[in-house]
Amino acid sequence: MSNVVKGLLYIVSAPSGAGKTSLVNALLESYPGIVVSVSHATRAPRPGEENGVHYHFVSVGEFQQRIESNDFLEHAQVFDNFYGTSKQAVEDKLAQGVDVILEIDWQGARLVREQLADSIGIFVLPPSLSALEERLRGRGQDSDEIIQRRMRDAQSEASHYNEYDYLIINDDFETAKHELGAIFVANRLNLAMQKQRHVELLDELLA
Repeated sequence: MSNVVKGLLYIVSAPSGAGKTSLVNALLESYPGIVVSVSHATRAPRPGEENGVHYHFVSVGEFQQRIESNDFLEHAQVFDNFYGTSKQAVEDKLAQGVDVILEIDWQGARLVREQLADSIGIFVLPPSLSALEERLRGRGQDSDEIIQRRMRDAQSEASHYNEYDYLIINDDFETAKHELGAIFVANRLNLAMQKQRHVELLDELLA
């Protein structure tokens, strides 16, 4: 007999181009009971984006109201737009026994860990700067100027890897995917979690 045990909160961060989102999406396909937190955003939806699926699209006024009501675990301004993580939405999922992933940067991670110290941090790095540049150019989306800025930003972001609990080097995608999954499986098998989950079994076996 199993009991509902509170889910775990994971923070996954990486420099742009390291493959974080692809790894997280692959994880979701292979492991049930994990969701990615859907952020609030003040920007307009892009083609193919759905409200409530990719982001909760809100006005700047509503976003500011949510800040004043202390609704966000973390929030940030990126250029002219605001992004934030709903505290209530995360807490509701965790209470249902679902593991929640926040895909945020190191600054957001610091804010979350100040409030939820038991969150688990995972940092993803590319195998080299040249591999990162190759991936960024392979997208075919950005000018040389933007790519160079992303490279500088990536090195700055990467310098915060030691603030996290786990480090994954995304060289071979399949290997990195299995390593990410192993972190989730190992944490679910943590003794404290298993004691809560299987209290009746353990009582019976030790009676």
